[in-house]
Amino acid sequence: MKEAFENSLDAQTFFSINCRGNLVRLDSPKIMGILNLTPDSFSDGGKFVDEKSALVHAEKMVKEGAAIIDIGAQSTRPHAEYLNAKEEILRIGNLISKIKLEFPETLISLDTFYAEVVKFGFEEGIDIVNDISGGNYDHKMFETVGETKLPYILMHVNPTYESMHEKLIEEDILLNINKYFSGKVLELKRFGVNDIILDPGFGFGKTVAQNHQTMDELEFVGFGKMPLLVGISRKSFIYKPLGKSPLEIIEETQRLHFKALQKGAKILRVHDVAETFRTIRDFEDSGL
Repeated sequence: MKEAFENSLDAQTFFSINCRGNLVRLDSPKIMGILNLTPDSFSDGGKFVDEKSALVHAEKMVKEGAAIIDIGAQSTRPHAEYLNAKEEILRIGNLISKIKLEFPETLISLDTFYAEVVKFGFEEGIDIVNDISGGNYDHKMFETVGETKLPYILMHVNPTYESMHEKLIEEDILLNINKYFSGKVLELKRFGVNDIILDPGFGFGKTVAQNHQTMDELEFVGFGKMPLLVGISRKSFIYKPLGKSPLEIIEETQRLHFKALQKGAKILRVHDVAETFRTIRDFEDSGL
């Protein structure tokens, strides 16, 4: 039975997402470059808070190989500053439309858990909604995404903002993730959301062992029915056990990226775009 299931995964390797009428194929893995507009993100807080530096960094990531720029106005690290929707919108300003004007072929995803910010982003030109809350932090999120018809990144996370980083899961982590996704996907489809990308939520409410188990069993997340996004860049489950800082684990991260690609990841959400581009090239050259 396991062999038949793995064969079914192989048969569903190729995915595409509809971004405002543009059919984006994911047969070749895509890089999502992180653009944090926050003063308090754990590894790059304060670097891109003004429009000029944010645009320069976006250009750098596009030139290095990012197909998607993920814009976030609110940090979700432990004990981060909490912003309401209006504060997020003020922090984003005109950046989305300016990046779209400068790089029309680049997809823009918006990292927010507010429906109001999604509506704003849609008017500004975003192509993808990246909601770390799985619709848990704003009950209007799924309805709003359904209205926009944008692809939606569904992340596995604890049910409340306050418990986001608490280690609460005692059952098998893969079983927990797949039960969560099964329910959420049904709910999203009821609201007309058809393009769904699954994010296992590395680093969110999981022990070091649970994070590594999720990576080891990544090919079984979502049963191979939807494209997978992996976001492990500068995560503490990598650097803390090694006694290193978030900026000292590029080599270890790229090894895990290669493993994620072997197991079917289609989008890698990263800070280090050039290094990840080389990893994808090495993976494709390997023929695995």
